[in-house]
Amino acid sequence: MTDVESQAGGVLALLTQRGQTLAVAESLTGGLVAAEITAVPGASGAFRGSVTAYASALKRDVLGVDGTLLEERGAVDPEIARRMARGVRTALGADWGLATTGVAGPEPQDGQPVGTVYVAVVGPTTEAVERLRLEGSRSGDRAGDTGEEAGERVRAGIRTESVRGALELLYKELIENAGGQDREQTGGNGCLQP
Repeated sequence: MTDVESQAGGVLALLTQRGQTLAVAESLTGGLVAAEITAVPGASGAFRGSVTAYASALKRDVLGVDGTLLEERGAVDPEIARRMARGVRTALGADWGLATTGVAGPEPQDGQPVGTVYVAVVGPTTEAVERLRLEGSRSGDRAGDTGEEAGERVRAGIRTESVRGALELLYKELIENAGGQDREQTGGNGCLQP
């Protein structure tokens, strides 16, 4: 079992124990978070579903992210991640919303360098956003590799690490909000505020 499989299992166990549900909004991860969650037997007890909103128009039209904000900031932004998590939580009727947005590469996007990723969690009484600075996997370079092949390994690594970061943030928020206390993330530990 991999770290990510273990994380997905831990998240689902906590949600199931509490009788709560999860919905996921993904951009750069393109469905990888949902795939890891649904790989866990019994995931249907807590997982409502996901929206892969790769295009900004879907972030706006399906997840309810403000179009003006998207135009001003671009899709790679902490507030966009937060609103994606809020939007999927509402759209799919879940207790918790989890979102990923960022730049896996090969080129920068919205003025952000490759490896800039934001993950967000919105729950019944909490909202948190975390910025990840990822480099992807440069291991396994082989003699004769093209720049394109090496770039694809970096891209794949960034996407995988984004899944891990999203599940870590969700797990942390679930643990910290075990008693259902009313609190909002106020920074520290790499979390960002609006």
